Amino acid sequence: MQAVIERELASFIDRLGLAEEPLGLVYSDEMPEGAMTPPAMEPPTPEREQRGEVDWQAVFASFACVMGLIWRVRQQQAVAAFAADQPGCPGGSFFLGFHKPQTETILRYVTTGIPGWSEGEHYCESPEALRAIFARLDPCPALKKYCIVKPIRQFKGEEEPALVIFFTRPEPLCGLHQLATFVTNDPEVVMSPWAAACGSIAAWPFHYLSRGAMKAVLGGWDPSARKFFRPDEVSFTVPCGMFVSMLERYRESFLMTDTWQTVAKKAARSRRTWGGR
Repeated sequence: MQAVIERELASFIDRLGLAEEPLGLVYSDEMPEGAMTPPAMEPPTPEREQRGEVDWQAVFASFACVMGLIWRVRQQQAVAAFAADQPGCPGGSFFLGFHKPQTETILRYVTTGIPGWSEGEHYCESPEALRAIFARLDPCPALKKYCIVKPIRQFKGEEEPALVIFFTRPEPLCGLHQLATFVTNDPEVVMSPWAAACGSIAAWPFHYLSRGAMKAVLGGWDPSARKFFRPDEVSFTVPCGMFVSMLERYRESFLMTDTWQTVAKKAARSRRTWGGR
């Protein structure tokens, strides 16, 4: 992977009109030097909840959105690391594979609320409906201690990400979406299931991979996480193998045609208009 990144990444980004290089996500037992981490948190697991051991006020006091830390990774070209005792938030802990099933408190918090404590987010109609969605998603367990997110160029030697995450506006997304089909011949290769923003960049891509499906996942629809996206920006996450195929084959595709040049001009106009906002 390293050779094709060095050879093609800069041109690939330029051709698509992307504003920044993608990030890689990988699980590791080694904490990267200098990695940013969320505050320590006693794991908000269902087992501890059932025993009455979760101090929910303390949990929410140490809340740090996974996407907020990833936003800092993007801004600073830094590295973030999450763990079972440093997941960022109870949602992040679930979607990154550090615990399941989700706790009853969070099921109610995300849906109808908790009398006297939270009015609820109302992202699903009921705890029962959300429980069924989470059972269907069934996040893959984190098999190593840390979930690491860092810029793709920071993967060195034999180290490879499991997933590659793009952040993009519609014109470059048009290219990524079509290129995903070009390299897979799958007209349904791009999926966009319901999830928190961190679920779209981790849980759902791993869900499809665990079932033998090579899928790209379009995300960033979570209203609570939109503050960590630029205006009109969404996430687009692909398995590492698909990313490598994109780098190796984009020069064979529509990206080299006059048709794409029309889209590229719009992408350039969008970057001039929005800049880094």
